[in-house]
Amino acid sequence: MSRIAARFRELAERGERALVPFLMAGDPDLACTERLVPALVEGGADLIEIGVPFSDPIAEGPTIQAATERALASGTSLRRVLGLVARLREQVDVPLVLMGYANNFLHFGGREFARAAGEAGVDGVIVVDLPPEEGAELFEPLRAAGVDPILLAAPTTVPARLRLLARETRGFLYYVSLTGVTGARRELAATLEQEVRRAREVCPVPVCVGFGVSTPDHARAIGRYADGVVVGSALVDRLAATGAPDEAVCVARDFVAALKAPLREPACPTAS
Repeated sequence: MSRIAARFRELAERGERALVPFLMAGDPDLACTERLVPALVEGGADLIEIGVPFSDPIAEGPTIQAATERALASGTSLRRVLGLVARLREQVDVPLVLMGYANNFLHFGGREFARAAGEAGVDGVIVVDLPPEEGAELFEPLRAAGVDPILLAAPTTVPARLRLLARETRGFLYYVSLTGVTGARRELAATLEQEVRRAREVCPVPVCVGFGVSTPDHARAIGRYADGVVVGSALVDRLAATGAPDEAVCVARDFVAALKAPLREPACPTAS
């Protein structure tokens, strides 16, 4: 059983839903990221997404684009991110998931990256712009290395394709809550619950919801019908407003704790 599957099983046994915060590696530098990840765990993070910066982040809104620019300016590369994960693996036991774009991973070499990721202790990889029909070069070596390729579905995903994604994803299915780019939103889509329940009916692994999730109230609402919540831009915004690493660590820990609290509340019977 993968570390991701084991974590979701533990959460289900406790009646909790997963909180999955996102950080951009190297924003503002890798030393700060290395301090922030344990702070997220201390706050209650169940899994952590670590962004790999790329020069053309087409799925990202202004917040993550700015974080990407800061990370690239600090010299962050995929190879250095793998080194970061290897160091973090000695400090934290939560699943660590890389999130990025196909160009970075394929330029490294599909098999070479999969081997390096497995050796570093990466538990899953989300490739924003690589559909399963075109991903064999990367996804098959990742599975062989014990790393979960995590696929994405969206409100525009038709039923037949949703079934395909549900068969092919590993670890969990990342359900994008809205069309468009990443970024904090004030309100959740009115049809989100219905769409996520539809995905959970056909998906053999947990379904986590991301994009636009920004408050504890959002987390509470989504936790009623999903297995987990991904929070990115709202956290990155808060960190960008801090003045020093010590402040960033406190802000990260406290915000994650506030987001996790409602996900410990009793779930409705259909959320496992």
